[in-house]
Amino acid sequence: MPEAVGLAEVGGMPQDMDLPAVGAEVAGKVVWDADHNHQVKIKLDEWCRSE
Repeated sequence: MPEAVGLAEVGGMPQDMDLPAVGAEVAGKVVWDADHNHQVKIKLDEWCRSE
């Protein structure tokens, strides 16, 4: 879905990590979706490695 929006919630970010820079390429796992507005909530792989 080209117009999809991915949301990474900062509440799930480990304290020792920084937000990805604007334009950075990220990867993650979809943990929630909303079909009506094409949004997905993702858990970033980089944040998972620090757990």
